[in-house]
Amino acid sequence: MRERVKSLRTARVLISNDDGINAPGLKMLERVMVKLAGEVWVVAPETEQSAASHSLTLRQPLRIRKVSTRRFAINGTPTDSVLLGINQVMKDQRPDLVLSGVNRGGNLGEDVIYSGTVAAAMEGTLMDFPAIALSQVCSDRHPVKWATTEKWLPKVLKGLMKMPFPRSVLINVNFPDVVASSVSGIEITRQGRRKIGGDLQSGIDPRGDTYYWVGPQRVEDRFRKGSDLEAVNRGAISISPLSTDLSHSGSLKKLKGIF
Repeated sequence: MRERVKSLRTARVLISNDDGINAPGLKMLERVMVKLAGEVWVVAPETEQSAASHSLTLRQPLRIRKVSTRRFAINGTPTDSVLLGINQVMKDQRPDLVLSGVNRGGNLGEDVIYSGTVAAAMEGTLMDFPAIALSQVCSDRHPVKWATTEKWLPKVLKGLMKMPFPRSVLINVNFPDVVASSVSGIEITRQGRRKIGGDLQSGIDPRGDTYYWVGPQRVEDRFRKGSDLEAVNRGAISISPLSTDLSHSGSLKKLKGIF
């Protein structure tokens, strides 16, 4: 196991995201962490990379643009940003903690498979650094309740710093779509069931060819007790430990019996 972050106050923190270097959630997280941590670095994509998952740029050069002191933009994915952030930008002063977010919208259920926010945290985990993905659940037609994350984030982080992070584990945190005073508490949850892709819209482009557009609707189970979805829909903050080890132990045993 990696040692836990002994003190958030003296920690060197790397922040990234998938919404891009100018995203309001990133700026809010940076503002909060400047008050909580010893040193804050930001290395994030130049533009929005939502649903980029854990993609890594291999067929074109990557560039680092210095935005300001300890603030850099990468012309690539969230994974590229964390990789270059740790191996190049911070190569002489490695981070104690990697944070990704705060994402505009929840990363719940199967969202974590597609999420660039979760992927940035996962890259930190794969590079052997404690990492946390942060998301603020929201509705498309309503203002994002960034104040909820801003209010509760210090308590969440201080609690998480009390535990050691196993080498294959990252933490996925989702803040509910309620005002800060209405948050019902903090709950430890499992990944729920929520699949995007069923809402396909089609049309005809100007050249007469059919196109398809993946809509935002998801098939989800909001009532599965103990899940991230069930918790946030009751107004609770969801904390879910996720593993980078995708091996299924039950199937391993069965396959060994067959072969």
